[in-house]
Amino acid sequence: MKRIIVSVCTAVLIAGNVGLNAYAAEEPEISAKSAVLISADTGEIVYSVNCNQKLPMASTTKIMTTLLCLESGNLYEEFEVDGNAIMVEGSSMGLQKGDIVTKYALCCGMLLPSGNDAANATAVKLAGSLENFAVMMNDKAKELGLSRTWFVTPSGLEGEGHGSSAYDMAILAREALKNDIFREICSSPTIKLEFGNPPYTRWLKNTNKLLTMYDGVYGVKTGFTDEAGRCLVSACERDGVDLICVTLNDRNDWNDHMAMYDYGFATVHNIQLDIPENLSMNLAGAEKDRLSLTAGDEPVAVTAFSASSEDFEYKVISAPFVYAPVKAGEETAQLSISYNGREVRRIPLYAEEDAPVKIIKKSHKKISILKK
Repeated sequence: MKRIIVSVCTAVLIAGNVGLNAYAAEEPEISAKSAVLISADTGEIVYSVNCNQKLPMASTTKIMTTLLCLESGNLYEEFEVDGNAIMVEGSSMGLQKGDIVTKYALCCGMLLPSGNDAANATAVKLAGSLENFAVMMNDKAKELGLSRTWFVTPSGLEGEGHGSSAYDMAILAREALKNDIFREICSSPTIKLEFGNPPYTRWLKNTNKLLTMYDGVYGVKTGFTDEAGRCLVSACERDGVDLICVTLNDRNDWNDHMAMYDYGFATVHNIQLDIPENLSMNLAGAEKDRLSLTAGDEPVAVTAFSASSEDFEYKVISAPFVYAPVKAGEETAQLSISYNGREVRRIPLYAEEDAPVKIIKKSHKKISILKK
């Protein structure tokens, strides 16, 4: 008996090998205008409703603003917030004119209490103006392949054309969660910070109630405006199975996410990847010009829906060459594992054998001196 997965989104075709539990799982009935559940590893769509429809996404926009802030570096350097930038309506982390903050504090202010003041302060700090920062946001969106996304504001307050799709937001969250600091912040129910003038201790509370409502949830971001309705991006991991869920314009988002996760954990499975053998890289200054590599003995498993181990691509990431001497077991490269053009994981590669320096033998030719 074949089970047919019905979805308005036509981006992904569902194929066999989904595991026996997929046949017993009941698809959830949800109230979202747009929704998607994906594998955090492969990006495969597990369940969707209108997942490619562009809609306003409210404060889930701050996922992009926070990611750009974290990638800019110098996270703990203190500076004074722009007094004009923080004069904005809506949710706030409590910034006032003259406050001394760090970029890290602004990231916490965006992801937990969903501070529009933190988002604007970030934009001005990184780009000089909200308009220039929107250019940075859209450049990053293009880099990530978010084809139905357009940013106008750093906070998610509506601007003309500002919007995204559930699938694009899931892929954005997937990228952001690769950043360890992002993941640590968005998974925290509360965070203790110091900021102000002079800085003093504050506690910020996360608006994402799903963190304590459903086992395994570790993020990501809530959102609401009158136009966008309730928006929610979340991520959940159980027993090595990692999923990301997005709903846009959903009056029942907490329950809908839990129902989608119930379906997802009953449907997806972990597969062990077959790491290629005979991996190597260029070697200089040794007897041989190639160094054999190994990924070690640890198995590599990923969360998959319809993918099988044969569907993954592998590429050695390394310097142009490594210089001898190299010891066996020394990390010299990485293996990039991709599915459908998106990197799933990177794992270290180690020298499989010693590569000593090549010994150059000196010539001892006898020179005869002729005397007249």
